[in-house]
Amino acid sequence: MPNHNLNESSIEQFALELLQSLGWEYVFGPDIAPDAEKINFGVARRKSFEDVLLLDILEKNLKRINPQIPDDVIHDAIKTISHLPNHFPNLMANNEAFHRLLTEGIPVTYRKNGEEKGDIVKIIDFKNRENNEFHAINQFTVIENHINKRPDIVLFVNGIPLVVIELKNPADENATIRSAYN
Repeated sequence: MPNHNLNESSIEQFALELLQSLGWEYVFGPDIAPDAEKINFGVARRKSFEDVLLLDILEKNLKRINPQIPDDVIHDAIKTISHLPNHFPNLMANNEAFHRLLTEGIPVTYRKNGEEKGDIVKIIDFKNRENNEFHAINQFTVIENHINKRPDIVLFVNGIPLVVIELKNPADENATIRSAYN
């Protein structure tokens, strides 16, 4: 006998509650969308639906993790992250380059006390978890090439989307891995 309480919405709610119990802060995607202030008096954290980074959160955390790095260099590091997809011809190369930046940091140079200094801007503090911010955002809409995409849950670390979760109703015979992927 099918469980009528088991549906995609209840699974999403369960997943969000589980993530919250693990320390992820829950955010309802439409509350931070570009049109949030007009529609539901939320706080728009994105200028457009094409934006996938939460820039204010990213900047705040990069400054906290890298207090020795000047603000203008932090802004340059954010530009590096933001423009990475434009540097490589395919998804695999982009993913490899981003993984390297994520795990090793962004090499930077700047002038301090009249001399040039080399350093690394860390995106995630792997040594001190408390220096990072974790958000589980559901119904996060992205529009790319006029195609509307809205995964069920996106996990952000320091304002960067790292995990996309697409849920399907297990009681639905048409809910396949292929339909979730599409």
